[in-house]
Amino acid sequence: MPDLVWVALGASLMMVVLWFVQRRRTDASLVDAGWAFGIGVSAVVLALLGDGDPLRRGVIGALGAVWSARLTGHLVRDRLLGKPEDGRYAMLRQSWGASAQRNFFIFFQAQAGFVVAFACPFFAIAADPRPFGSVLDIAGIALWALALTLVATADRQLARWRAAAVNRGRTCRGGLWRFSRHPNYFGEWLLWCSYALVAWGAPQWWLAPATAAFLLILLLGVTGIPYTEKRALASRGDDYRAYQRATSPFIPWFPKAETP
Repeated sequence: MPDLVWVALGASLMMVVLWFVQRRRTDASLVDAGWAFGIGVSAVVLALLGDGDPLRRGVIGALGAVWSARLTGHLVRDRLLGKPEDGRYAMLRQSWGASAQRNFFIFFQAQAGFVVAFACPFFAIAADPRPFGSVLDIAGIALWALALTLVATADRQLARWRAAAVNRGRTCRGGLWRFSRHPNYFGEWLLWCSYALVAWGAPQWWLAPATAAFLLILLLGVTGIPYTEKRALASRGDDYRAYQRATSPFIPWFPKAETP
């Protein structure tokens, strides 16, 4: 897999540069935007280097670039511009003490590894020689568009809620957030499932569903929902507990009546 080797080297170099920037700024929040940007660049690079059907390569490269541009822009606005260091990284910086910079370097390189992991669907699709345009290809593109719309809508609704001072300390229950506590995570997972449809039947097709499964594990049990809800409970207490009891944690569904 020489193409993925180039992706790995590029991601590692990018994270070294970002590590120096965070050292200067004392703010590791940029690693999240760097991760999203790195995946988009990887999608384009793999589309250019792949030896599969040209139209298939062009489509998957464009999808990866659009996804990356939206998420990178969102993370820059939400976590970097005029914002203090994200609470996760501030807590790590404090707990690591004198070892913080060494540990952040290792952490940033681990994120380079995640870039490679999430580049795998693009690698599999870019190597597929079959002409683009099958029923599964069209279904995958349709699911991708639906999922991206869901994620963007959820992010926009939450940003609008947070922007109103009157909502400070309260949980957003409007729009998509009425049906799921994490509609953005659900939409993101659906988006990566869409790549599995496009990759189905390719020589390395299994890389795409494996990536979607890996993301689901991260969201449900590692860095996604558990950490997000821990922070929500710490900042919103009983209001968030009532929201938890009434609202589906992941897959959107009709809410129950809230109980005190």
